[in-house]
Amino acid sequence: MPASFVVLRSKEYFFHLVHTLYGRNTDMAEATWRASEKHDDLDTADRDSLPDSAYAFPKQRKEPLTDANHVRNAIARFDQVKEVSDDDREQAFANIKRAAKHYNVEIQEKSWRELGKKPHTKNPAQ
Repeated sequence: MPASFVVLRSKEYFFHLVHTLYGRNTDMAEATWRASEKHDDLDTADRDSLPDSAYAFPKQRKEPLTDANHVRNAIARFDQVKEVSDDDREQAFANIKRAAKHYNVEIQEKSWRELGKKPHTKNPAQ
């Protein structure tokens, strides 16, 4: 079999292949995240006062990204977020990456697909 012949087994493999060969990010969403002045523990009033741009999922206002701890929580809980589309997940991952860079949080994953969309933890969202 020639080396140029590649069998694409899955969409994820295709994205990995493109990223590896061309060094391109295959997620097309543009980050909308902007740093917020509120940090640390957020009560309901704090969350309600945040702009949509402070959230990983801005349309749904899910997973605020107001400090390094919230960024790490958003990564850990990414697969627990329900009722969002793949496009929403791409948007959220772009926002998480931008917030992580701002707060100096290291992210190993190159795509939201590595975080998943079905819960793999023991405590999924209800």
